[in-house]
Amino acid sequence: YEYSTCPYLSTAVACRKNGRPDSDYEKWRWKPDACSLPRFDSLDFLGKMRRKRIMLVGDSIMRNQWESLVCLVQSVIPNARKTVIYNGPTMSFLALDFEMSIEFCWAPFLVELRRGEGNKRILHLDLIEENAKYWRGVDVLVFDSAHWWTHSSTWSSWDYVMQGNKFYEHMSPMIAYQKALTKWASWIDLNLDPRRSRVFFRSMSPRHNRKWPEMLRSEDAVRTCEPPSCPGTVASPTRSAAKYGVSSMYSRYNDNVHSQKRWASFYLRPSMGEKNNDRLKDPTSDCSHWCLPGVPDAWNEILSALL
Repeated sequence: YEYSTCPYLSTAVACRKNGRPDSDYEKWRWKPDACSLPRFDSLDFLGKMRRKRIMLVGDSIMRNQWESLVCLVQSVIPNARKTVIYNGPTMSFLALDFEMSIEFCWAPFLVELRRGEGNKRILHLDLIEENAKYWRGVDVLVFDSAHWWTHSSTWSSWDYVMQGNKFYEHMSPMIAYQKALTKWASWIDLNLDPRRSRVFFRSMSPRHNRKWPEMLRSEDAVRTCEPPSCPGTVASPTRSAAKYGVSSMYSRYNDNVHSQKRWASFYLRPSMGEKNNDRLKDPTSDCSHWCLPGVPDAWNEILSALL
């Protein structure tokens, strides 16, 4: 798809529209090593998902994938037969003739983050239903949860962690992450019928915000390059997954959850465009999300092949 023809893209990830001067990445096709994926066929995907609900659950990088998937299918649907509706933390793209939906549910921790006394942010490791009530009855669920757990100690995503009646001001984020995912896996086991619902967990997407504030002040902030000449732009999500216990945890807790790894690939993130951000239309552009068209399209090719 052409970014200019898809009305569902956020400005930040429609990178050329947002001021990125190069466009070669729009012509590249991404593929995993030692594996041949079928090309994404919009009508075939819509046909096999007829009368089904697909929901992508997680953080803004999962929304990045939702936008990609919607853009991959929307061009074959007449304007009068497609729409997007909003309900609380969810947004749903409806393909009316196929009676199917592609939905996104905002839940970056999967478990619940609530405001407590003094407007403090309390992360409840054993509460999930406020988020999970949106997941019931969905045919295909794709989850991710990683980036909000790895924010630096100087900028944490919560003020306190709570489990049961106990408050913790200083709990290792990785211990909290494990406890939260244990709760999530338990909910999946108890509440979803594996004969009806397909469940996927997508591992962490690597970032490249090395020395980000310093980089923004340097010439690197405005430099673009093709992948083979970009130093330090390849990272292994397999290592990231191992570090955070992602791949091993799900086979241990839930045999019905498939782990969809994000393989090592070159970074093609939203760009700062020209120096001093003169051309940048969305100042939230960063080095965690991906330009579209781009890498998330390949995640959806994998998802389509698995389905």
